[in-house]
Amino acid sequence: MSYLGVYDRTIFYNPASKYCIISVKTSDQSIPQQARSAYKHRDHLIRFVAVGYELPRTDKVSMRLDGEWQNSKHGYQLQVDQCEEIVPQTKDGVQGYLSSRLIKGVGEKTAELIVGRFGADALKVLENEPERLLEIRGITPAKLEDIKTSYAESRCLRDLMLLLSPFQVTPAAATKIYEHFGAKSVDILRSNPYKLCQVSGFGFKRVDAIVRKGDTPMNSPMRIHGAIYAALDAQRSENGHLYLETDALRKTALQLLNEKLPLPQMRVTPGEIENVLENMILQGEVVSNSGNIYPLPCFTREDETARQIARLISEPPQHFDVVSALEHIRSSMEIPLSQRQSEAVYMAFRHNLSIVTGPPGTGKTTILRAIIEVFKRLFPESKIMLAAPTGRASRRMVESTGVEAKTLHSLLGLVGEDMEYGKGTRKEPLYAGLSIIDETSMVDMWLARQFFGRVEPGTKVVLVGDVDQLQSVGAGDVFREMIDCGIIPVTVLDEIFRQKEGSMIARNAKRINEDNTGLDFQYDIENGEFVFVKAKTQEEAADDICRIFCELVNRHGIEHVQILSPFRSEGLASSDQLNRTIREIVNPIQDNLPDLKVGGNYFRLNDKVMQNKNNGKASNGDIGFIRKIGRNENNELKVTIAFSESRIVEYGMEEMEHMELAYATTIHRAMGSEYDIVILPVIRNHMRMLKRNLIYTAVTRAREKVVLVGQKWVLFQAIHKTADKRNTMLGERICKYAKSFAKQQELKKAS
Repeated sequence: MSYLGVYDRTIFYNPASKYCIISVKTSDQSIPQQARSAYKHRDHLIRFVAVGYELPRTDKVSMRLDGEWQNSKHGYQLQVDQCEEIVPQTKDGVQGYLSSRLIKGVGEKTAELIVGRFGADALKVLENEPERLLEIRGITPAKLEDIKTSYAESRCLRDLMLLLSPFQVTPAAATKIYEHFGAKSVDILRSNPYKLCQVSGFGFKRVDAIVRKGDTPMNSPMRIHGAIYAALDAQRSENGHLYLETDALRKTALQLLNEKLPLPQMRVTPGEIENVLENMILQGEVVSNSGNIYPLPCFTREDETARQIARLISEPPQHFDVVSALEHIRSSMEIPLSQRQSEAVYMAFRHNLSIVTGPPGTGKTTILRAIIEVFKRLFPESKIMLAAPTGRASRRMVESTGVEAKTLHSLLGLVGEDMEYGKGTRKEPLYAGLSIIDETSMVDMWLARQFFGRVEPGTKVVLVGDVDQLQSVGAGDVFREMIDCGIIPVTVLDEIFRQKEGSMIARNAKRINEDNTGLDFQYDIENGEFVFVKAKTQEEAADDICRIFCELVNRHGIEHVQILSPFRSEGLASSDQLNRTIREIVNPIQDNLPDLKVGGNYFRLNDKVMQNKNNGKASNGDIGFIRKIGRNENNELKVTIAFSESRIVEYGMEEMEHMELAYATTIHRAMGSEYDIVILPVIRNHMRMLKRNLIYTAVTRAREKVVLVGQKWVLFQAIHKTADKRNTMLGERICKYAKSFAKQQELKKAS
């Protein structure tokens, strides 16, 4: 159904997703009675509610809305599938459109000047001859670029949404496509829709199902091209691989291409895949290296990271009198150091790049304090940079060292989780005498490239982390590859200092890491430190977890108890389901305080919540409590969240899109965090996810108590199951580049 109308007012707008709820006014008498506003207006026009993405929020244009009526709890609303803006072909109409601030850099005054110069043809000039805008007083070349970019982006995104409507693409996904292909997005996808497979989130099966409705042959080169990209991308996003061996790539692509093709004559052959792959190599779309096939971006990231690391370690280090400085720090600041810890401090000053690794409680923080204090004594005027992948980890660095620390994203000028530099951000070198990165095991190849590419010569870099924890969420295995390459000095810590002597958590964590199932268990939840509770089924485990959680919260407080689950959404013992169940127990709905709906989530006063994306107010993984829900003086709905006693932040509705319940969370989301008490399901339903490093990571998040709920045989099998090795050649490349740099230095000396 199609309706012609004009914007009336905005009911809701999310600037991140471009999701809109607007009121539309129209004279169209076909609007269903139940959808019409009951209020009477002086203009006698009908009002109705339209819901969709990228809907015009200006009355300077008419719009044609295509969609279906849906009966929601808020009444009848038009769910818009497509929207076409209709700009009046008059001077006033064009000026009104330009002054609506839909185009960055064009306000009312500039719009008046543009229309005064070009009349009703102003939009044609903007589209076909934008350089003519320089004829307008006040429009500089820089401002023209902003106008052109904004106009092109808006037009391209609308065209993309129209082109991709069969794929049910959201504006956020369309933006991702635009960022990948640029202004030629529409032309590229019209010529080869399978190139969508290059964009994360567009699986081959999704694209193929729609394209095959046409007359595209099964052995079309563009179809094979899409399958190859899809196979590489799936391995990168799902398994963290930077490359696939050629044979494995052929096999995976064949499975994608020939699935559900019953007739042999319809199926793609290995030879046809080989031909397309060879062409992709020749065109530089993928890289073949030692029989391994990389997507070009993955190869570039790995190669550049290796080269930068090798350059850093190949530079002759300066030597300093560390011994006397360290002795002074030991005596004056009473920093106790074991022999191994002292060696780590010396290593940090003898080499340009060094690594410290060990489980929680082995004194990594003590080493950092000592390194920082020695550096301050040796170089009182030199800059120190501390960073970590998460906000929680960076704040722990501040608390333990007294030195400012940032997230790596913030340090590098990156915006959110999209791994993009903010506009106007220059990729300037990171000037510092000493740079320390904590929780380095969480750093993926992309982020490693950004950091090492910005480190200036002469900087002392110390990487700290626990190599036995979960690998980074993003592709690559940077920390382990750097340790295993053998040419970067590494201090391995294995003596526990932090936990009380004989700590059962530390002892069992060490055994888990050593593939030893001879764990010490206790069965007294109240007094035990490493407790096992038997549960035969997932239902029983979920019930026990909820009961134990409530018992421990009553004794210790809700801020001290955290449930960690291997799965986010699958089954009763997943974090999502446990969140819903526990919330009804510990924070039931009150008649006078209804739930606040934001997207697909519901929130209540006093809910325990977690930030799931970096922003200017909180970091990904930060946990807090909702303390107030209400409207401000402008009648805007606001939510007050207390992340700590001193850090209380006010959120708008659009910012709450990146908030979720946090009574339970996934183990992956808990990386870089610590809790007093951890509750962990170990059940048969989670077997495909459970591995040694996952169990180890969950257990080492706890400071005082671990409670495991489930079956011991599941736990033991998980301990025996190692994580799959990721396909990366970073360590090998570091060694090759280091040898090359060493030869260059020898030649320089000889000459």
